[in-house]
Amino acid sequence: MIKIPKTHPRYLSLLLREKLIEGFKEGYVTRAGLIAHGRGECFDYLIGEVSIKPALKAAKAAAAALLLAKHPVISVNGNVAALAANEVVRLSKLSKARIEVNLFYRTEKRARKIAEVLKSAGATQVLGVEDAVETIPELESERRRVSPNGILKSDVVLVALEDGDRTEALRKLDKAVIAIDLNPLSRTARAASITVVDNVVRALPNIINYVEELRILPHNKVAEFLNNFRNEEVLKESLKYILARLERLIKEKVSLDF
Repeated sequence: MIKIPKTHPRYLSLLLREKLIEGFKEGYVTRAGLIAHGRGECFDYLIGEVSIKPALKAAKAAAAALLLAKHPVISVNGNVAALAANEVVRLSKLSKARIEVNLFYRTEKRARKIAEVLKSAGATQVLGVEDAVETIPELESERRRVSPNGILKSDVVLVALEDGDRTEALRKLDKAVIAIDLNPLSRTARAASITVVDNVVRALPNIINYVEELRILPHNKVAEFLNNFRNEEVLKESLKYILARLERLIKEKVSLDF
């Protein structure tokens, strides 16, 4: 990777880009994945590149959902593997969620490479490679291919940097979907059961922290957080935050150096 000076005002953002470029060079991040990151980065600018209150509320509900699930699964694509493999493995171990590779631009070579990245980060089992032998109804893309012991069996699925079609299909199967999506207007965000409007590199650590906080509580206390959660309200709060921030920046005549 190119060495980026830590004094650079865009250090963290550039570091994420370099991780994705490395993943692209190694063959598990796609060109479309690079484009998707740029789109998400735009929305990250709008929220100020921080975990806003609605995102934290959703992250806590996500943690509760994973802890209460019978068969939780964390779905991983190339971008997630490049940016947050360690966090995926950490969350998997804490929440007892299985990890499954699921790809729109699927090749067996790419699926194996992502599994290798996850295992290098400490994963003991990665589904969705050789065992992606079942299909999700009503999906025609390669995302339809799933493991019978993973996404097909799941009751809660965490998806990050996701296409809306699979989220909608999973919801039709009565599965709860936790989405990490910086765009509160996307089909994924609107179709999900819980939407964390945040960057995956912040969202996963936040969910991990809440899992550690909630797992020591009685089952009924954990369920309270989930029962009181309303995803539509969180999406509205996220949009209101963006609007208020933009209006404040206009009034303050702040120069945005992107």
